[in-house]
Amino acid sequence: MSDEISRRRFLWGVGGGSALFGAAALVHAITPWGPLSLKAPRSRMHSPQDLPVNRTARQAGVAEIALDPGWTLALTGATTRVLTLAQLDELPQATESLPISCVEGWTVDATWTGPRLRDLLDLVGAPEDATVRLRSMQRRGAFRETTMPAAYARDPRTLAALRLNGTRLDVDHGYPARIIAPGRPGVLQTKWLTSIEVA
Repeated sequence: MSDEISRRRFLWGVGGGSALFGAAALVHAITPWGPLSLKAPRSRMHSPQDLPVNRTARQAGVAEIALDPGWTLALTGATTRVLTLAQLDELPQATESLPISCVEGWTVDATWTGPRLRDLLDLVGAPEDATVRLRSMQRRGAFRETTMPAAYARDPRTLAALRLNGTRLDVDHGYPARIIAPGRPGVLQTKWLTSIEVA
């Protein structure tokens, strides 16, 4: 008798688990973002600009300096230029739909707008084949600076993004400017840019 009861409990457990996964899949099919999302485990429900954040400006220690109205972006190649946010806004802008793919396992598509990185490099006479170093306002952490090979830096879809999904970048998404490039993991999409230079 006990074997029969154990078998019933086992079958009920399997059936219940299957039903739970089925319900989660149904929720994902109807509303693919949220606490039960299979594509994006990190919820977007309370994220700025409907895009998950794995490291906030406060966690990175840049919340105050990122919002400084005196911020400038330094560009260094054959020559050097320093641009304000207003000057970056005046440059030709491109809009690209590109995903953020996080090492945590989630991927989210978003629409980004800003000057093409290759246009910024051309402003300072950077060689076509140059590897680029991107520096963040972050003082600590492995990704306070990253390098980008020419294949990415010269890709027309790679932007110094100033806007996300049609509005100015939120500080947690890298305001005043961040890098977004196709085919690069999120940790290499440098936020809170302070300089771009030939490596």
